[in-house]
Amino acid sequence: MSDLFKVSSNPHIRSKVTTNGIMLAVIVALMPAAGFGIYNFGPRALAVIAVTVGATVLTEYLFGLYRKKLTVTDLSAVVTGILLALNLPVNIPLWMAALGGIFAILVVKMLFGGLGQNFMNPALAARCFLLISFPLQMTDFSCDAYTGATPLAALKAGESVNVMDMIVGHTAGTIGETSMIAIVLGACILILLGVIDLRIPGSYIVTFVLFVGIFGGHGFDPAYLSAQLAGGGLMLGAFFMATDYVTRPITIKGQYLFGIFLGLMTGIFRIFGPGAEGVSYAIILGNLLVPLIEKVTKPRAFGMGGKKHEK
Repeated sequence: MSDLFKVSSNPHIRSKVTTNGIMLAVIVALMPAAGFGIYNFGPRALAVIAVTVGATVLTEYLFGLYRKKLTVTDLSAVVTGILLALNLPVNIPLWMAALGGIFAILVVKMLFGGLGQNFMNPALAARCFLLISFPLQMTDFSCDAYTGATPLAALKAGESVNVMDMIVGHTAGTIGETSMIAIVLGACILILLGVIDLRIPGSYIVTFVLFVGIFGGHGFDPAYLSAQLAGGGLMLGAFFMATDYVTRPITIKGQYLFGIFLGLMTGIFRIFGPGAEGVSYAIILGNLLVPLIEKVTKPRAFGMGGKKHEK
């Protein structure tokens, strides 16, 4: 009889899913985009990926030695390094790529308590830091394979773009954003493994399409909308960074609201802003609003909050 009253500390519901398993799944899912980036831009892309991953892993390892608590084995630093590299132009100086990796782990992640405590996505925060600090290098997408503006910049200037090249990935841009096919393939891996669902990416993409269709000046032209979806890292952000467990809302309603906010902000940045992109800043702003979103979408306890019946 006493066994019925045995009390243990939480968590009381356990799962076989581990942080290492989730991070490994994300790494595998990022391989199509990373692999196509290396194919598209050459060995220099591999060098940038190696430098950012090395910087993130080494920074977390050294910080763990200092704190006498090693967490680098959970593979989250590897994911941050790959995501950061995929958001960088291929010709960025390698020391800048390393600086971005150090900033992502040391400033955004570890100084706030490590994995689970960071208030914004470390890779995107590092990209925004580099954009502010080194705008010329971060917006220079010229390389041996491509010259001139990115397709989104050309589209914003009223020029025509090859939508099929944008979908396949034979265009200028950051290392991992060019191939919509490779990104969606990786997203399908995450969905099939149950790592992510379509609440945030779906509401993000649908809201963005509606906004651009209404305010973009081209109506719901399929070619224009396809170009907007395939360019500027929108797919990479929607499936791999907006869905980050730590910096997304935990409530179901909050996740839909989060996705809608990201779609609106990305549309505003692209259509009305001076630049052609906006995904990174939209997700960062969304990350900052997550506590408020969770507060307004918090489910009420059963029996609480209802109207009182008059006697």
